[in-house]
Amino acid sequence: MAKQTFEKAMNKLEQIVQQLESTDLPLEKAIKKFEEGVQLSRFCSEKLDETEKKITILLKDQNDRVLEKPFISEKESDDE
Repeated sequence: MAKQTFEKAMNKLEQIVQQLESTDLPLEKAIKKFEEGVQLSRFCSEKLDETEKKITILLKDQNDRVLEKPFISEKESDDE
């Protein structure tokens, strides 16, 4: 099985939400989809937490203080 990525998990989670909202699934299938969605949500949350920790580490200075800098997306920097 291919390695799960944040992007794949988010796409699958979005599909599950659409299925649960738009179709008349039998209760058992709806519960299975819901359980899968909860697992994907936890996976995505863990990935975001890991990423935040990595970014914090990268932004620390020599005195172990976190340097806060505003995030400028590529789109925003291109607009300037």
